[in-house]
Amino acid sequence: MQGRRPDGAGQRVPRVVTRGRPPSLLTVRDQIIACDACPRLRSYCARVAREKRRAYRDDDYWGKPVPGFGDPQARLLLVGLAPAAHGANRTGRVFTGDGTGGSGDFLMSALHRAGFANIPTSRHPDDGLALRDAFIAAAVRCAPPDNKPTPEEIARCLPHLDAELRALPRIHVVVGLGRIGFDAYLRLLDSRGTAERPRPAFGHAAVYRLSSGQILIGCYHPSRQNTNTGKLTAAMMDEVFRRARRLLG
Repeated sequence: MQGRRPDGAGQRVPRVVTRGRPPSLLTVRDQIIACDACPRLRSYCARVAREKRRAYRDDDYWGKPVPGFGDPQARLLLVGLAPAAHGANRTGRVFTGDGTGGSGDFLMSALHRAGFANIPTSRHPDDGLALRDAFIAAAVRCAPPDNKPTPEEIARCLPHLDAELRALPRIHVVVGLGRIGFDAYLRLLDSRGTAERPRPAFGHAAVYRLSSGQILIGCYHPSRQNTNTGKLTAAMMDEVFRRARRLLG
């Protein structure tokens, strides 16, 4: 459901009902998929889905905002950046379909080693992947050009993250995948009137106990740029999820 409440850019912003009883994940999913609050992103996603990449020319692209994925009873929440143009924007599932050895496989391998995923790959929505005690969301739900959403687009998408979090009552540990995911979660706390002071600084494997009782961990984003250059290794990502596992008990 959309509203025409004015914002700084004069564009539509999502109206997500979060008062009273928490929404169901199914309701939140439907709201995310129907969102058209960011015309630049919707136009880009639709164009990519229409033009396609040659390797996927026979695929039916998703081409819509991408909801989160995982265990409804999760205690671990991962917040990523945004769908990849030919990854989740094609498959409709976060961190899915960006190629063998891509960010999806890198992340699922780490989650599998830590016991949060049943298989170590994320190739397509019907691959049998299931998360245990974990849920993956994103700061932005539409693929942005050059993987660079604007600050206004990040802010406009925040109600979706808020709604998903309200539908996940058991979340205790949050992992921010990259600075944008990390900062988006802090910005969500700001919007709820529970801003952290001093403000946590992003750093890989940095752990912060928040006033809400939740725990926030920073992690470099598993992009090919980071994993191919060695900025993020499998051992470094394992460290993050070992800490998460210990903190969950």
